[in-house]
Amino acid sequence: MASCDELYEEAVSTHGPALDRLARAYEADPELRRDLLQEIHLALWRSLDSFQSRCSLRTWIYRVAHNVGASHIVVNRRQSAHELVSIDDIEATEDRSSVANIADRRIALERVMVLIRELKPLDRQVILLYLEGVDAAGIAEVTGISSSNVATKIHRLKNILTRRFQAGGQS
Repeated sequence: MASCDELYEEAVSTHGPALDRLARAYEADPELRRDLLQEIHLALWRSLDSFQSRCSLRTWIYRVAHNVGASHIVVNRRQSAHELVSIDDIEATEDRSSVANIADRRIALERVMVLIRELKPLDRQVILLYLEGVDAAGIAEVTGISSSNVATKIHRLKNILTRRFQAGGQS
């Protein structure tokens, strides 16, 4: 059995980018997002003492991270102003159409993230795991709902998000 420090190093090296994306999906504000990411890492490191390999390390990481993210939402319920991408955030390039495409993609991604942040915690967890490429069985293991329920939720969530995106974010 690997030590907690070894498990943590493995978890961060393997799933660090996914944890970053998860934090981004739960928190729009960059400062609060950094705090959330630190909370996730701390909770993950602390939790590894009780990790007994009854599930995969990946499942354990996602459970811990989503629990911290959901707690963060409950603690920090608030109306926040959502900002679009500033011109400073776009890389300077000679091709203006390329800059416009980058800006359009970033704006569209931010709109999708806003819509995901507005979902109920379980729905948000399901769609984020789906977007991370976790299969229905893996999502079921993380969330505690059945695989068939996961598949149904994913289908419904994709339809809801598509409709809301096309409506400009309105219900």
